[in-house]
Amino acid sequence: MSKKITKKGSASPKVRKFARELGANIVEIPGSQRAGRVTEEDVKKFVKSQVSVNQGKIEKKIYKDEYPHEAFGGVEMQDLPRVKKLSGPQLVRSWTEIPHVTQHDEIDVTEMEQFRTSLIDNYTGEKIRISPLAFITRAVVNALKKYPNFNSSIDSQNNKLIFKKYFHIGFAVDTPHGLMVPKIRNVDQMGLKEIFEELKRVSKACKELKIDKKEFFGGSITISSLGGIGGNFFTPIINPPEVAILGVGKTFEKIKKINGQFITRKILPVSLSYDHRVIDGAEGARFCVHLSQSLGKDFAFKLAV
Repeated sequence: MSKKITKKGSASPKVRKFARELGANIVEIPGSQRAGRVTEEDVKKFVKSQVSVNQGKIEKKIYKDEYPHEAFGGVEMQDLPRVKKLSGPQLVRSWTEIPHVTQHDEIDVTEMEQFRTSLIDNYTGEKIRISPLAFITRAVVNALKKYPNFNSSIDSQNNKLIFKKYFHIGFAVDTPHGLMVPKIRNVDQMGLKEIFEELKRVSKACKELKIDKKEFFGGSITISSLGGIGGNFFTPIINPPEVAILGVGKTFEKIKKINGQFITRKILPVSLSYDHRVIDGAEGARFCVHLSQSLGKDFAFKLAV
């Protein structure tokens, strides 16, 4: 009787891509499925097993490729940007230590966009420009007040949950130096125009490298907006010690049937990632529903609260 031969590193294209993104060699990962097939969970466990903590520093085993890149053609070597060098270990820590759950939702922002694009200064008659991100930020703060678990951090050493009484929102800023995540303080005390102006000020400071290091710490939740670039849904990685992050895509038009009529509506795609040790799926869904209501048809009243 012939024995079935198991092919080492057997995995779906999706799992192979996932392993590459984490810098893992699929051939070295032991599979838990039938015939040794590798799953995403196997990849996560393998990557976590390769990371050790030595005096507070994350150390990762170094793997050498069987063939150098230049063996296949021309290459160019460049230094990794300093910002990416600093953020890399933090991303590895987040992905390997936090059980991520990501929920995707579509929010109807038709009325919000109509209101936003029609704002006029009563004194000058000039159009008032406020970005959608300012409206989203205000809605997120209202949701944090309703669901305080999202504005907390885990104290692993004492096995306790720290609830923050402040509302400091982090924003992922795309700069020539790499991605930066500064915080805007006390957003709950700001109006929409103030939030918009502070967003511009902080973004400019990041791009010019004129922002204090302390401003990258002490956040409640982070918002990562790709709306200015494009794309719909993605899986944002939590920025510890925060327990959640909201990913925002580009608004698109969608035809919906309302009261028997087909109407074009403006839809905002959002992706909410959260720490499953603190937040369960039901609360994550409620948080998204709250955002939908705050940015929905009667958003003006809810944002004013």
